[in-house]
Amino acid sequence: MADKATDELVMAPVGELDGSGGLSHPEKVAFDRNEGASEKKENGQYTVGNTSEHVLAAVGEWGSEPTEEEKHDPHKLRRVSGQISWPAYLIAFVELCERFSYYGTTAVFTNFIQRPLPPGSTTGSNPDPNGTPGALGMGTNASQGLTTFNSFWVYVIPLFGAYIADAHLGRFKTVCWSVLIALIGHVLMTISAIPPVISNTHGALACFIIALIIMGLGTGGFKANISPLVAEQYRGPETMVVITTSKGERVIMDPAITTARIYLYFYLMINIGALVGQIGMTYSEKYVGYWLAYLLPTIMFCLCPIVLFMGRNMYTKSPPKGSVLSQAMRIWRVVMAPCFTFNFSRLRAAYTDPHFWDRAKPAIYIKEHGGETPRWLTWDAEFVDEVKRGFKACQVFLFYPLYWISYNQLNNNLTSQAATMSTHGFPNDVINNLDPLALIIFIPICDMFIYPALRRAGINFSPLKRIFTGFMTAAAAMVWAAVVQYYVYHTSPCGFSANDPTCAPSPLNVWIQSGAYVLIAFSEIFASITGLEYAFTKAPRSMRSLVMSVFLFMSAISSALNEALNPLAGDPLLIWNYGVAAGISFVAGLAFWLCFYKLDQEEDELNRIGKVATRMGDEKVPVEEEHVHGGA
Repeated sequence: MADKATDELVMAPVGELDGSGGLSHPEKVAFDRNEGASEKKENGQYTVGNTSEHVLAAVGEWGSEPTEEEKHDPHKLRRVSGQISWPAYLIAFVELCERFSYYGTTAVFTNFIQRPLPPGSTTGSNPDPNGTPGALGMGTNASQGLTTFNSFWVYVIPLFGAYIADAHLGRFKTVCWSVLIALIGHVLMTISAIPPVISNTHGALACFIIALIIMGLGTGGFKANISPLVAEQYRGPETMVVITTSKGERVIMDPAITTARIYLYFYLMINIGALVGQIGMTYSEKYVGYWLAYLLPTIMFCLCPIVLFMGRNMYTKSPPKGSVLSQAMRIWRVVMAPCFTFNFSRLRAAYTDPHFWDRAKPAIYIKEHGGETPRWLTWDAEFVDEVKRGFKACQVFLFYPLYWISYNQLNNNLTSQAATMSTHGFPNDVINNLDPLALIIFIPICDMFIYPALRRAGINFSPLKRIFTGFMTAAAAMVWAAVVQYYVYHTSPCGFSANDPTCAPSPLNVWIQSGAYVLIAFSEIFASITGLEYAFTKAPRSMRSLVMSVFLFMSAISSALNEALNPLAGDPLLIWNYGVAAGISFVAGLAFWLCFYKLDQEEDELNRIGKVATRMGDEKVPVEEEHVHGGA
């Protein structure tokens, strides 16, 4: 994540393009990025930046907008990312702490619910090398049901948290209040696991469920707003500008690539927190007990309010805009009213008409209806285009529940599969940390090498192409898991009853599961991270939390679908469980591309809607260029 340093300061003429494509009224503008997030003007020159790299930009206010020839074949310029500001890293660190606490806690849910207290244990620990810790002893189906409910709950609540943020409190305040609510849940979770409580199964279960609900309230409000908040810390131009690197190469700084890069490292922070939390807590439950496995995440979570408070004057904060959702719904009613029908083919034809949304634009509405502007028509044509883009994004998200079915196998079924294999002293629920570990390794590789190499080769690996690739990779992961399960059944002493708690493990080494986890990790890079990026870049500015919450809500729908698949989540049907998940992801990926390959061609046009060549803060500053090590 560190930016590459250079000792060279580059100067470039700045002004307006003349008719020959050169610059009229040139000035010299220097961009010195040794000064942190500061901006200053000395002797007619600007200095801006966060790193030790010096770059230049040909700018009017921000920079010269690229021509069509510069954006497209055969003379297109390479596209690069802008700079990630320090406040974005602070927000990402808050996410790291929150994900440490969340994943550290939920990593031990399966054993806590499914397995009974080991003989002689009062804390749930089981230091036997091939033993498994436990507490409530409620079995596989109860474990699957409660963990699925938790996944559903924490992805439904973001809809409420998004409304509160967009309409009333703003994103930053909503995040702060959500942190406090989640902290209460963590404390109750710790209480459910202390020895006097855990020995009383019914009391521990009741306390556990209450904690689960309260944690979900806080986590849901947090998730809907932390993702857009981190991307809003970008201080660069909102439209593409042409700059020249210190090596003399003219490139296009693309804010969409900057947003993608922000979310890559945001997701990296998520998985650093998840990896450390999950590994630490699985060893805590095995060798000490569940009280420690829940206490340590609570302590880590206490860093969230501290960091939020310390950086409160550094963050870019979007104020609430009132009930913008009501305006969006009114626009929807205006465009739907003339064409609504129960005939699906006619309705689809009307909705896919390229002028479908135009009738909500003030000038066209007044022309069609005559008279003066209605009092309720308070939006402009640009807001209609933004809402149109947001609805298109939500259409893309409708396929995600089918993707999450495959991903959700990590949370329970693959953990249970590991318990039926020879772990050689490793806790069975530590194996799924291969997923965040693979993400930590491959996210920087994608950012610094793979994505830049594709751009240099002229390959447009656009967001929708990445999402399609993510679906296919998830399908491959489930095929791997199905094959492993087949061999588990055929090598287990209990055959197709391998999950029987009294059954000895299969001689198969648990690390055979590795392929499924690595493939799922790649699918997350392509589908999950890109989904966050797509939700932010396609949402109207005043509805970013809401659109993000719609994306997150797809996980809740997936959890409900997983409940329908719950009968397959036990012996002897687990091969079918993974096979069905693979088939769903594969077919959904194909359908996704058939539906949206035309939308993929509109990517740059959609990103320009509602954007001007100004920063996302309160004042205009010259443009910054990213680190140039490969133009990521």
